[in-house]
Amino acid sequence: MIVAVGIDVVLVERFARALARTPQLAERLFTEAERHTGAGNPRSPESLAARFAAKEAVAKSLGAPAGLHWHDCEVVAAPDGRPWLTVSGTVAAAADERGVNHWHLSLSHDGGIASAMVVAER
Repeated sequence: MIVAVGIDVVLVERFARALARTPQLAERLFTEAERHTGAGNPRSPESLAARFAAKEAVAKSLGAPAGLHWHDCEVVAAPDGRPWLTVSGTVAAAADERGVNHWHLSLSHDGGIASAMVVAER
């Protein structure tokens, strides 16, 4: 049963400027695995912006409760490249309160915009 849907869009150029302006921002928002590809190379600004949009979409699907920690929601790439979510800590607790135990995630970036859609399911 679908509990909620969350969606978010991010302007890639604006997000890239924020990352350049605030060097520690990437570490605050993303886990080490999110900041790098499976080969260990840094992710592109488009890819990071899509991952940020996913975290925002998760928060929206949970009703944007206060106190969620960025690292408690992680976008992970399956071996075939398909993105999926892992949640822990504050995000897992908020999901448990709402009966969410399964997530669906879609990421996209094109034309300077990154987007994510999340379906929270019971």
